Amino acid sequence: MYKDNSTEEIDRVMQTAWRAFHQYRKLPLSSRAAFMRAIAVELENCGDELIRVAMTETNLPETRLRSERGRTIFQLNSYAAACEKGEWLEARIDTAIPDKVPPKPDIRKMLVPLGPVVVFGASNFPFAYSTAGGDTACALAAGCPVIVKAHPAHTDTSTIVAAAILTAADKCKMPRGIFAHVYGAGFETGKALVLHPHTKALGFTGSYTGGKQLFDWGSQRKEPIPVFAEMGSTNPVFLLPERLKSDVAGIATLYAGSINLGVGQFCTKPGILIGLEGNDLQTFVHDLGKAVSQVNPAPMLHAGIVQAFKEKKGTALLQEGVHLVAESELWQSHSETLPKLSGIPTLATTSAKTFLANPILHQEVFGPYAIVIQCKDINEMTEVAKQLEGQLTATLMATENDIRDNEALVEAIHNICGRIILNGVPTGVEVCLSMHHGGPFPATTDGRFSSVGADGIKRFARPIAFQNWSNTLLPDELKNENPLGIWRTVNNELSKDSLDL
Repeated sequence: MYKDNSTEEIDRVMQTAWRAFHQYRKLPLSSRAAFMRAIAVELENCGDELIRVAMTETNLPETRLRSERGRTIFQLNSYAAACEKGEWLEARIDTAIPDKVPPKPDIRKMLVPLGPVVVFGASNFPFAYSTAGGDTACALAAGCPVIVKAHPAHTDTSTIVAAAILTAADKCKMPRGIFAHVYGAGFETGKALVLHPHTKALGFTGSYTGGKQLFDWGSQRKEPIPVFAEMGSTNPVFLLPERLKSDVAGIATLYAGSINLGVGQFCTKPGILIGLEGNDLQTFVHDLGKAVSQVNPAPMLHAGIVQAFKEKKGTALLQEGVHLVAESELWQSHSETLPKLSGIPTLATTSAKTFLANPILHQEVFGPYAIVIQCKDINEMTEVAKQLEGQLTATLMATENDIRDNEALVEAIHNICGRIILNGVPTGVEVCLSMHHGGPFPATTDGRFSSVGADGIKRFARPIAFQNWSNTLLPDELKNENPLGIWRTVNNELSKDSLDL
């Protein structure tokens, strides 16, 4: 059992982080990258004990956790490489033109770190989106100290990972306070962290309720701060007629797997599937329901997740016009012998008219549940797309003819999501520079930024322009000779060359 950190303890942590910031921000990019790579090594050195503890706390299987730790190590190493390359700095140089009337000054711009970043880890990703996860890696790459609030659902796991980060910091001779780990089961700890004057940004992955509260606290401060909160998504799937007709059974099998992957506990789980009334959609609903009924219930992350799943699923199924299609047959026949905290795979259906009139059906049900929306025609499907709130992803199961023939629908889908998928599933988020893991509110609090991929580093930095500074006083990133060898935009041309001035 871990004791919640007091307000006084948090103040000391933040004061130390603030002092560390002024040292860490001046270190070369190579030193930040070396620190991140050292964390990756220490995370690997935690060995089987870390996996065992995480299995106990999260109910996640060993294979999944080993894979997730591998992804976390990859994130640390890949963001370290991106840190060193310096493209995220967005270095811009416009040299002076003294003969211009009025004279044009020499102006150079780059991104610089914000300051201490507070990270709230996710319950469903104890490694990749938690203590040493993407937010932490991005903040360290940007030049910011990190303060992690341990997730109450896996405090032992978080503590082991925090110790690995501190070991790496010691080996790399990082300034004291570059990383800190605090505990708090109640909202008081989180509020104290958000409101502390030395906190300059937040990273969060979790529920809408939690993320919106952090956002409100952050925006209501005397000095408002950016809050980068990922708050969930229903990840709608639009089943267009030509594509559905071509492979009803295959699409049903594909989506049964995606809906129930990880007991439905992915932020990209497809929770709403939208199609056109008719024989093909009826066959799809039948096949998908049959597949869902064959999925064995499995333990969810923790008791709070299970309770929320039962309540939200129950509320959805009680709505007028909603019909239960299928539930796991194993639950129906062996309910008393199922593991504790099991989530019951479930499929429902309703009409578009009912869906459009009932906002409750638009809400995310976090767990192995999905609902099929049956539309009378393509205009009604387009209206459903227009009425959906912001999403992390949206998927089109469509042929090229389907796409070309339904321009208004495709345009409506573009307007609600951060990633649009064609003929695939939204589950599975590749860690690469072109990935965008974000979306319009309420999927995230700022859909311009990604929490996956090296572009996420930019969340924790701000631009600053240097006007008429001598070359010797400029930061290395902007000096004429380009000592870091990074790509820069010089007089509107991308270049690694030095400037002969």
